[in-house]
Amino acid sequence: MIFNLFRKNTATEPVYAVYSAIVAQSRQPRFYADWLVPDTVTGRFDMISLHMALLFRRLRAESGARKDFSQAVFDLFFKDMDRSLREMGVGDLGVPKKIQKMGNIFFGLLAALNEAMDRNDSAALEGVLSRNIFDGTTGPHVTALAQYLLAEDRALTAQPAETITGGAIDFEAAA
Repeated sequence: MIFNLFRKNTATEPVYAVYSAIVAQSRQPRFYADWLVPDTVTGRFDMISLHMALLFRRLRAESGARKDFSQAVFDLFFKDMDRSLREMGVGDLGVPKKIQKMGNIFFGLLAALNEAMDRNDSAALEGVLSRNIFDGTTGPHVTALAQYLLAEDRALTAQPAETITGGAIDFEAAA
């Protein structure tokens, strides 16, 4: 079953490549060791969500196939979350409820991030991160993550949409 999730074909290979890059970037040790993101299932979901939000911010003004690409990456994200929940032992009846809750959390985070980042407001972004990632705590780790997100947002803006939808997304090293 897991092999079906990650099986590639020429039509979906770029989607898998971008999603894999997002997951790989989200696993960078600095987030957890230096910036104190909780190294938990929730913390890892949060980091993937932040990187997915960066992708959606980059592609939000696109249309047609590029908008379809965003939707395909989103669908893969939640298909992967569904698979992960089942592997952790969540039953068939509980998975849809948990996926819906995760979706609500993601869209709430995306909206709050967009509002702060559209204004290039570091303080507001730190507030979003403090509330959503760090259980209300503040400090240099929150500032570091906010600055990282703003820098990544600028870097992704410079990447051509056709490159990203072709399967290549470059994140700056978090190490």
